[in-house]
Amino acid sequence: MTRAALVTGGSRGIGLAVARRLASQGWSVLLTGRRQDTLDDAAATVRGDGAAEVRTVACDMADPDVADVLVREFAQLSPTMDALVLNAGVGTAGPIESYSTTRFDKTVDVNLRAPFRILQASMPLLRSAAEADPARGAKVIALASLAGVYPEAGLAAYGATKAALLSLIDTLNAEESGSGITGTAIAPGYVDTDMSAWIADRIPPDTMIAVNDLVELIDGVLRLSPRAVVSRIVVTRAGAGLGA
Repeated sequence: MTRAALVTGGSRGIGLAVARRLASQGWSVLLTGRRQDTLDDAAATVRGDGAAEVRTVACDMADPDVADVLVREFAQLSPTMDALVLNAGVGTAGPIESYSTTRFDKTVDVNLRAPFRILQASMPLLRSAAEADPARGAKVIALASLAGVYPEAGLAAYGATKAALLSLIDTLNAEESGSGITGTAIAPGYVDTDMSAWIADRIPPDTMIAVNDLVELIDGVLRLSPRAVVSRIVVTRAGAGLGA
C-alpha cells in the first residue's frame, strides 16, 4: 500500500522540502498552505518528484474548523495516515510588556491549537496506519523551535507555543507509543527560510541551519521502527552556542 502523509505549511520552506523528499520515495501527500496559487506550484513540483498522488487544501490555521476540513480531505486521499508533519507556524517578535493580545491569540491559534486539533482529529487514521503496518507504525513530526527550549528576548509568545508543542509530543508518546504511534519534535535554531528573513541583517542566511539538514533528520526518523521513540531533536547553529 502506498504510504501517505499530511504536511501542513507544505507550500514552501521546510514543509515543501519534506514533501519533496516523501514524493521521491513514492508517498501520496496532502499539502496545506494559505494561498492556492502557491500550493498549485508546490503540488506541481511534488508531482514531478514522483509522488503517487498530491492533494492541496488552502486554509488558515487559525480557523477553528481547519482540523476537521483537513482530515476529511485526507481521508479522500488515503484510509491510513502514515505520517503527520505539523510544520505550519507563525511568529512575530516583541517584548512581553507591549506584545498585543491580537498577535498573541494568532500565535497560540496557529502554533498550538491547530496542531493539537489536527493531531486529535487524525488519531483514527494514524491508528489505522499503525495497525496496517506494525513494523513501521505511524509517525508524527512537529516543527518546534530552539526558542521553545532556551529563552530568547522578544520571542516570549512564540517560544511559549513551541515549548507547548514539545510537551504535546512528549505526551503523545506517553499515551500512544505502545500502540505504534510515535512522535518527534524538531527544535532548530534559525533556519534559512523566509520566516527567518527578519533577522538576516544580524544572522547571515549562510550561517543559518540548512533546510536540507532538517529534511535528513525527518527522513531518518520516518525510517525508524515504532520500537524506537525519539521525542525531540534539538538543532543549534554551528558556532552560535545555545539559544540562537
